Amino acid sequence: MSAVVLALLAGAVVGLALGGMGGGGSVLAVPALVYLLGFSPVEATTASLVIVAITTATSLYAHGRDGNVRWRAGLLFAAAGLLPAVLGGLLAARLPEALLTAAFSVLAAVAAAGMLRARDEAPATGGTNTARAAGAGAGLGAVTGLLGVGGGFLGVPALVRVVGLPMRAAVGTSLLVITLTSTASLAARGGTLSALDWTVVGPFTAAAVLGAWDGRRLAARVSGRALQRVFGAALLAVAALMLVDAFVLR
Repeated sequence: MSAVVLALLAGAVVGLALGGMGGGGSVLAVPALVYLLGFSPVEATTASLVIVAITTATSLYAHGRDGNVRWRAGLLFAAAGLLPAVLGGLLAARLPEALLTAAFSVLAAVAAAGMLRARDEAPATGGTNTARAAGAGAGLGAVTGLLGVGGGFLGVPALVRVVGLPMRAAVGTSLLVITLTSTASLAARGGTLSALDWTVVGPFTAAAVLGAWDGRRLAARVSGRALQRVFGAALLAVAALMLVDAFVLR
């Protein structure tokens, strides 16, 4: 199967995750780029940021039009993560590839566990703890910059439990946060963009954008728990593969 076809298929899955759940796509994009398309971990994390930033920006428009984005809360949450995202991006270029792979696999396992538990939405808190929200935003930004993930699978629960948003608004607001932090992370990796294989990144991104629109429609028809469990099982398999690659195959 050609690289372009693989990129289109992987991009569609990533878009479905981002459009349907407001996150999770980037933790699928990095391993797809590494194991299916032959990118190095550093190239994959940079390419993932490009794909995620463009895809979430387009999805953000649709969610904003539907009134599902809390702009003030999202901007405050993202602002706390911008500097950590840039610093994380600078640090990623100086770390061993095996360490990045291992760190990513642990993060994917944590995300998988959260999705497989598929808890019901937490009740709104009735108010936002500014310090906790800033801390959560900073942590999300650091993860985004270091590992090339948008962080929606972490951001959505934080926006629900820390900021107090209902789930639908948390998904839409998460897209705003991901767009801003991913763009900030890319600013720190500007020198690596020219080395990417754009004949692969381009089709991957286009398929992700289209998949995100389908994911948004799918989320309205399919149980959120069912979607979470499917992606959680896939992530768990990815985490196991990457751990083996980091510690056994190298």
